[in-house]
Amino acid sequence: MILVTGATGALGAATIDFLLEKTPASNIAALVRDEAKAAPLKEKGIEIRIGNYDDVPSMVKAFQGVDKLLFVSGSEIENRSEQHRNVVDAAKQANVGHVVYTSFVRRNETETSPITFVAKSHLDAEAALKASGLSYTLLKNGLYMDMLPYFLGQQVIETGVVFQPAGDGQAAFVLRNDLAEAAANVLTTEGHEGKSYDLPGAVPITYSEVAATLSKIAGKEIAYISPTQEVYRAEMTKAGVPEMYIGMFGAFAEAIRQGEFEDAGGDLPKLLGRQPVAPADYLKQVYGN
Repeated sequence: MILVTGATGALGAATIDFLLEKTPASNIAALVRDEAKAAPLKEKGIEIRIGNYDDVPSMVKAFQGVDKLLFVSGSEIENRSEQHRNVVDAAKQANVGHVVYTSFVRRNETETSPITFVAKSHLDAEAALKASGLSYTLLKNGLYMDMLPYFLGQQVIETGVVFQPAGDGQAAFVLRNDLAEAAANVLTTEGHEGKSYDLPGAVPITYSEVAATLSKIAGKEIAYISPTQEVYRAEMTKAGVPEMYIGMFGAFAEAIRQGEFEDAGGDLPKLLGRQPVAPADYLKQVYGN
């Protein structure tokens, strides 16, 4: 039995769809907090198990008989470290055969990282898995390409400006669907025990290059402006962007500026059996209509 946590989220749901191409629905279970949201999964024949990362007993019950667990990292940033330890604890109590954890690719693991608020919970989860005695695989996912429209802003074509404090930093963005397919491949094949896979995209790209690609797509010039963090924060505040998002987007831009996500290639082509989707192709899909 393969169980996917976070199964109603984008990554978990996409992984289940890829699993269904490789194994019968009777071999797949989904951990969800809200059964009502799991109706689409039920329709596909997926077994629904109820549990949440704050409730260890609920997960111990849900993890019974699980051979492989896809442990999708939690979305509650402030509570994730404790929640992730809870998942590892429950998996150990339930004697789960193998845990595949969705971590993140990085260079800087210290508190000097601009994204330490995101990084810490992943590092804590990895440490907990390594100390648990459980069989595990680490999927160190790259920066989601799917976040680009959020970083760029909904009106980027209309305004004609990419406004990000990322300097000339490169990022090897990777499509979430490619990561989901890779996860499904790991879950349905053998030989991944104790391994750690770096899963960035294939092509590192700067925001200047993003702007140039958007210019071709839109048939008009899209400029790239890289402000200071202070100016970025002031302009986003003026535009009515919530403080939480300003801080998060600014932190990822600074991480890109520092080269945190510039390493490309990694293990994704091997796990997919093909090259992952390139940023230019994704941008055409999103903005080409």
